Amino acid sequence: MPSFCNFKTELNKVLFEGDSFYREVILNRPTKLNSLDYEVISLMLKNFRDFETDSTVKFVILKANGRAFSAGGDVVSIVSSMITGHWCFGARFYKKQFNLDYLLATYKKPLLPLIDGIVMGGGAGLCMNGRFRIVTEKAVSC
Repeated sequence: MPSFCNFKTELNKVLFEGDSFYREVILNRPTKLNSLDYEVISLMLKNFRDFETDSTVKFVILKANGRAFSAGGDVVSIVSSMITGHWCFGARFYKKQFNLDYLLATYKKPLLPLIDGIVMGGGAGLCMNGRFRIVTEKAVSC
């Protein structure tokens, strides 16, 4: 069984938890409305790929801490990078995000996004193409 990364102590932007037969991916940037930066997307892409090929994982739950599921891409980091001369960063960022969206839209295992709070842009892209969506009464799409 491939081991999945646990960044609880090293990186708190996204948490990977779970038991023997399921995994939880938890967006954990509540002060930034769980916006998706390059690091978060990279970690999610790697771990979702690992979970998909791990025969012990039967399904994956995607949820978030705080009042937002996800406000989408971290536009502030993209603009800041462009201002400092890294103009190609935006293209790399969106290419990676669209790869993650495609992976989740074609995921071979059940993916259960728990949408509880604000969801917009890239946050909606994470969960709109799957077979299932769990939406609470606190969900707001902008």
